Amino acid sequence: MIRLDLVDENYFRKEDGTYDRDGALLFGGRAAGICYNKEGYNALINEDVSKTLRRVDMTLSGGHHSVYGHSDVILNIQKIPKILAMVINNEHEYNTSEKSARYTPVTKTGSPVITEKEEELYAKWMEIFNAEMTKKYGDVFDSKKINKLAQENARYLVTVFMDTQMLYKTSLRQINYLASFMKRYIETHDKSNAFESKLASSMEEFISELERLNLLDERLMRNEKNRSISLFSDRFDLRREYFGDVYLTKYEGSFAQLAQAQRHRTLDYEIRLKDDGSFYVPPIIASNKKLSKEWLADCEEVRSVYPQGMLVDICESGTYENFILKCKERLCSAAQLEIMRQTRDTILKYQAELEKSGHPLKDDIVNYTRGARCTFKDYTCPTPCGFKEGIKLTRKI
Repeated sequence: MIRLDLVDENYFRKEDGTYDRDGALLFGGRAAGICYNKEGYNALINEDVSKTLRRVDMTLSGGHHSVYGHSDVILNIQKIPKILAMVINNEHEYNTSEKSARYTPVTKTGSPVITEKEEELYAKWMEIFNAEMTKKYGDVFDSKKINKLAQENARYLVTVFMDTQMLYKTSLRQINYLASFMKRYIETHDKSNAFESKLASSMEEFISELERLNLLDERLMRNEKNRSISLFSDRFDLRREYFGDVYLTKYEGSFAQLAQAQRHRTLDYEIRLKDDGSFYVPPIIASNKKLSKEWLADCEEVRSVYPQGMLVDICESGTYENFILKCKERLCSAAQLEIMRQTRDTILKYQAELEKSGHPLKDDIVNYTRGARCTFKDYTCPTPCGFKEGIKLTRKI
């Protein structure tokens, strides 16, 4: 019969709060012996330490690092810039729980990097969004729900470098790889670009903290394959849209929408900052010419801090099946509006391209193009909203 036992060696926290890197490497050395030890892991626990250490040296120098993926690292990350959180969230081997600007108000007290102008504009548009949403949807949603949505929209005016906090779990191997990618970014970034320089500076702080916690080992950071931060593409213009069993699509989206999209870890995302520095306009504002003009003027006032509503070019790719999984999350009245609309636009484009090429999946995708996820043939909503505009994907909040 199959038997499972918990292995308790994969957490390595010393009494002083730093990481027991030597212990974690030793654990990886034992794991490396499993492939040729007929008695398995239980026999390796008690083998001569010098033999295990030789295996550690062999695997580290030979680039056989997967065994160091067994050792978990859970970090309580505080005061991290939102954009740096997005950088590490784009590297897929992780689990994260992050503070949401949808549920927490943005203030200069809560995040010292916020300027007085951002705090002023955030408060101003909180009032406007509350008023406009109440006017249009006050008979559908209560004030608590509307205030939450107002917070979600007002944060578009706040810098993507604002402080946030998160629990972040990955492996010893991955955290070292990540540090090596950051070091490469620091060395190669455009020193004349304010965004890149600011991001590079925050990466230096992040690496310094990893060093303080004894998490880094040069042998795991060699980066022989010359990998780099996956979020920023230097091949964006070489990407071509395609829709079949796999897909690749390009579109504009705000930093805030991108952060939502990154939660779909089975999909890949790359971005490129736009030269024109344009901004996202929430639909409930875009429908009012006066407010739309005022919104763009206010966005322009905080352009230099890279507000979360600033648009970037996004490249998204993955398999058909994983895109449908994204639709089962984002085609919903509870999802952030911008990503819901973008996902709707992509699936309609996907459908049109499959029909044009005569791809067999054209007969399957029709099951997901009639509205929100509650209309899908293979999805059962646990909490039906009854919101008609939400179900039809025509809502403005």
